[in-house]
Amino acid sequence: MRKPNIAVLGATGVVGREILKILVENEVQYNEIKFLASVKSAGKKITFKGEEHTIIEATPQAFEGVNIVLASAGGSTSLALAPEAVKRGCVYIDNSSAYRMEKDVPLVIAGVNDDDLKNHKGIVANPNCSTSQLMLVLKPLHDYAKIKRMIVSTYQAVSGAGLAAINELKENTIAQNEGKDFENVKFKKPIAYNVIPQIDVFCDNGYTKEEMKVTNETKKILHLDADTPISCTAVRVPVFHGHSEAVTIEFEKELTPEKAREILENAWGVEVMDDIDNYIYPTPRDAAGKNPVYVGRIRKNIAFDNAIDLWCVADNIRIGAALNTVRLAESVIRMGLF
Repeated sequence: MRKPNIAVLGATGVVGREILKILVENEVQYNEIKFLASVKSAGKKITFKGEEHTIIEATPQAFEGVNIVLASAGGSTSLALAPEAVKRGCVYIDNSSAYRMEKDVPLVIAGVNDDDLKNHKGIVANPNCSTSQLMLVLKPLHDYAKIKRMIVSTYQAVSGAGLAAINELKENTIAQNEGKDFENVKFKKPIAYNVIPQIDVFCDNGYTKEEMKVTNETKKILHLDADTPISCTAVRVPVFHGHSEAVTIEFEKELTPEKAREILENAWGVEVMDDIDNYIYPTPRDAAGKNPVYVGRIRKNIAFDNAIDLWCVADNIRIGAALNTVRLAESVIRMGLF
């Protein structure tokens, strides 16, 4: 198997550092590695595999000689740099939302729709974090019974909004406990001891961009019909790590909770925690720092025909971003697509 030269773009960020950790955990094989970041971080040192490396400014020239870029540096950066990387022969695996819904850019969850990678023209998009964990659960169920419609409610950790959001939760909580005033900046409302029914900006239809990402990305990844009814409500909760989702799925044919449980117990990347008699069901604490998507509360929905309800939880920084980015790189290497 040919070994690539790789670059990690956004190496100093929350997701970038997690990518580096997973590259080691997964023993990803490569020839050379570069660590790229903004001019602000260029020249600083970073330790990887026990060795000190210098961070390089992310310029077009920095992609010379690179085969695969694992990018987590924001949409505007990817819009500027992805075409430059592709010009230089790179496969650019992008964590931002910049290219997800572009027709010619495959949107891929490793283990779900890897074959779509064969259609890449240099850029591969990593889905939104709340979409990512859901796909590993939905794909095997959809293969068995075909999704007819779906309603999703997400309960999303602050780490999905970056380091500033993590710090705001910490500082807001301390201020609240000490009875001090606090001015929230990252969120539209105070996040401590609160839930906020808004993630990203509102669209003309009253949904937020985050909610429409779940709707549109699900259809693209699973190759659902464009008119498949999917609705999402996305909520920010005062949790540091781990997104949770309550999901109602109606299928074209009957799928019993027992059969759904059996399918998911045999599904790749999924772990079932579902024993309500013993209060066994997943929470964000169960998922923190781990790779699986955890599923529980699997039950027959009593409002719709051929529908089930379930609860799924995952570490949003891993499965929702860094882990899938590394897995996509591994798939590109294994399939010889660079």
